[in-house]
Amino acid sequence: MISVKISFISVIRVPYLKMKVTIHPSQLKGIIQAPASKSSMQRACAAALLSKGTSTIYNPGHSNDDKAALDIIQKLGAVLEVNREELKVNSPGFPLTNHDSPFTINCGESGLSIRMFTPIVALSDKQITISGSGSLETRPMDFFDEILPQLGVKINSNEGKLPMTVQGPLVPANIEVDGSLSSQFLTGLLMAYSAAGANDVSIKVKDLKSKPYIDLTLDVMKDFGMNVPENKNYKEFVFHSEPTHHSPLTTYQYTVEADWSSGAFLLVAGAIAGSITIRGLDLSSTQADRAIIDALMSANAAIATEAKGIQAHPGGLRGFEFDATDCPDLFPPLVALAAYCKGETRIKGVRRLKHKESNRAVTLQDEFDLMGVKIDLEDDIMTIHGGTIVKGADVHSHHDHRIAMACAVAALGANSETVIEESQAVKKSYPDFYSDLQSLGAKLDSGFILNM
Repeated sequence: MISVKISFISVIRVPYLKMKVTIHPSQLKGIIQAPASKSSMQRACAAALLSKGTSTIYNPGHSNDDKAALDIIQKLGAVLEVNREELKVNSPGFPLTNHDSPFTINCGESGLSIRMFTPIVALSDKQITISGSGSLETRPMDFFDEILPQLGVKINSNEGKLPMTVQGPLVPANIEVDGSLSSQFLTGLLMAYSAAGANDVSIKVKDLKSKPYIDLTLDVMKDFGMNVPENKNYKEFVFHSEPTHHSPLTTYQYTVEADWSSGAFLLVAGAIAGSITIRGLDLSSTQADRAIIDALMSANAAIATEAKGIQAHPGGLRGFEFDATDCPDLFPPLVALAAYCKGETRIKGVRRLKHKESNRAVTLQDEFDLMGVKIDLEDDIMTIHGGTIVKGADVHSHHDHRIAMACAVAALGANSETVIEESQAVKKSYPDFYSDLQSLGAKLDSGFILNM
């Protein structure tokens, strides 16, 4: 195997080009492999950086968010070796000892990377600037302004937004954090505490959302031999002087799971315009978006689990109720599904949607209105009025990958073609989305145009 030093410059989009895709009403048929989970992949990258030695990551992802994470761990000292099937990460361990200060890491548009790697970067006594692009530049990061000084870290942010400059070293202490905005902040703190050798200290958490993602974090930490804290009902995470799990190994192996977040769009596409079979999705996964199966069953979708994968095909879809508070990324595919369900569908968890790549609740309401689907928003509830004709329309992704995919899936059963502008947004999480749809029989046209 040849060792290659990689620069992931592709996380930066060409500013003067934009892509539009035209989706024609289509019938799908066939078998498709679900893509790699960026939630799993990015956590594995962070854990591989923090675990001194050689880590082999199988089924690595190649979305823009994955590339951002790989670029970050390279800048923080890891050396990467790649081939088609696996990624090797050789890490001297962290914090840094061989870098000049100051320097900058760029998280691209990855919300997980900025929230997870900031506490990890703060382990270093170097002055490090953390930047990002796109919607990440406007997302609130004042969580760190409040928490990191309690841990001995100097931080200077742009009024709670990027760019941020931090300088540690982070010293673990007993703290309490608010988990209502995102569990990703907690993921970063748990990994940083473990790497810092936290002893007899705890992180208390108020109102933690997306608990399954913390389960994923703890599982990844265990697989990479890190000290895993005791989980006290998601309200407190205690690091013991006697590690609950610690491995003396210097070689680690990890297989990135197939992605339920992306798989949800494929399953809904099958329920609208199938039948198709999706391979690779683990029904025992800790990923929060595995709950799409529950939603599909509530909608009376025709779903069957087979040895080859999960089969989805059209049936008598009906309105349903679903709580997406712990899995807010399911809102876009669920809206596409609800558009074809007879009657009203009510989805709880709207408050979780404001600080995504777009304000997703409003964006879904606006774009699906163009497609003839009425959506009401009231407090924490979204109501979708389905069962009417879904219209082909000119819609916009708002630079949000999940909005682009939701519109594309809904377009499969529309009464005419749908044009999605800024459709390249899917590269953030699922760069092969359109080609995968085509392989299943979707009729689509795509091209780049000048963005004047």
